[in-house]
Amino acid sequence: MNIFVGYIFLGLSLSAPLGPINAAQLDKGLRGGFWHAWAVGLGAISADIIYMLLVYFGMIHLLDAPFVKAFLWLFGFFVLVYTGVDSIRNTGDITAAEMRGSEASLFRSYLSGFLMSLFNPLSILFWLGIYGSVLAKAASEYPMQQLLIYSGAIVLGILLWDVTMAAASSIFRKLLTVRVLRVISVLSGLSLIVFGFYFGVQAARLLFFS
Repeated sequence: MNIFVGYIFLGLSLSAPLGPINAAQLDKGLRGGFWHAWAVGLGAISADIIYMLLVYFGMIHLLDAPFVKAFLWLFGFFVLVYTGVDSIRNTGDITAAEMRGSEASLFRSYLSGFLMSLFNPLSILFWLGIYGSVLAKAASEYPMQQLLIYSGAIVLGILLWDVTMAAASSIFRKLLTVRVLRVISVLSGLSLIVFGFYFGVQAARLLFFS
């Protein structure tokens, strides 16, 4: 049981550092409330599970080719910059009426989280480096059934963090004024753009300097 809880905390600790998913969750939560922020997190988890399965079945080497990495960095750059610019551009639309209810699609929130995580090479490095090492260690000590349970514990930890982020952004949305929410939304958008340009620089390095 202690080992299971340890893997849950591993998932929590891996999700906590500031990144594009957390910034997107905050922005969606301020605009649409808990369910939209959680939809972003669920989208990201869906992509994480795909990478987890690739590591599990030993197919992660397919994503290790420089061309594939450059494509992922480049596509991630477009996704993040587009989302960030769109967030800032629509900041002026945040009104008291919008704070009471949002007509935005939950599927669109889910898709944005999914694409951000899927085209994030850092996700590949994470699942290859951390989950890969956890998998190798657990495989040598535990039977396959335990291995699946501990993998589920990591996903559960990530899911708990997503719920926490969604709840926090929803609470901020109810407590803060429209002006403050607009400022936070702009900052969230800017952070997405910064992450996007970081992805773009990495793509340029792979394409032109390697």
